[in-house]
Amino acid sequence: MDFIQAIFLAIIEGLTEYLPISSTAHMIFVSSYYGIQDDEFVKLFQTAIQFGAILAVVVLYWKKFFDFTRISFFVKLACAVVPALLLGYLFDDLIDAALGDPIPIAIMLIVGGFVLLFIDNYFKNPVIAKEEDITLKKAITIGFWQCLAMMPGTSRSAASIIGGMQQKLTRETAAEFSFFLAVPTMLAVTVYSVLLKKYGPAEVKGYEMLMEGDNLKLFLLGNVIAFVVAIIAIKGFIGVIKKYGFKPWGYYRIVVGFALLAYFITTK
Repeated sequence: MDFIQAIFLAIIEGLTEYLPISSTAHMIFVSSYYGIQDDEFVKLFQTAIQFGAILAVVVLYWKKFFDFTRISFFVKLACAVVPALLLGYLFDDLIDAALGDPIPIAIMLIVGGFVLLFIDNYFKNPVIAKEEDITLKKAITIGFWQCLAMMPGTSRSAASIIGGMQQKLTRETAAEFSFFLAVPTMLAVTVYSVLLKKYGPAEVKGYEMLMEGDNLKLFLLGNVIAFVVAIIAIKGFIGVIKKYGFKPWGYYRIVVGFALLAYFITTK
């Protein structure tokens, strides 16, 4: 992977991580197009640059994350992230295998797109407009919804937002809680991928790969770009769902999903 490819992947991560369109799917498609999808460092890079996107949420919502008097906020996040951590650890190998085939991922983009077209009409009459009113039970339920995103192409953001709306949260509150939940979820995944996970037949750990060649420079550059772009994307996303709901993202997923499905079927 060269610097141009790293920059492009980081922009995609920042743009798509918090949108209900699957950042993983987009990065897999791009890396497949470049022919670098099987490179072990690319696999690490695509996961590790989520750290930059994490920081974007912490910076934008710093009052919540640094108000240590609000213990309930941190308890809810800690409990809500447990299902994804447990299931992600148990099914890590299956998830890695699913990441290798872009066709099912394109299909999931399409399926998720049709879901988003009707989601605004299905979950009506929300009653929870503030994070403070989300109970611990509701937070954990949203955490289980988030686990649906273990199938690449589903979108962690989409799964957790739909879970929030199913629990009677408004669109904006569901989206913001999805952002908050992403912080411990992606932080855990990033730490695991860098410090603990082994890559390739040689079973090299992530931090060992970072020390090779220009990998550390690519890693730092990717995180900086993902951070800046994610801040812009989050602000834009909230504005869109307030005005238009989730239909624009549904149409986007369907169009892109069919285009990518056709591309990968014809190039196999």
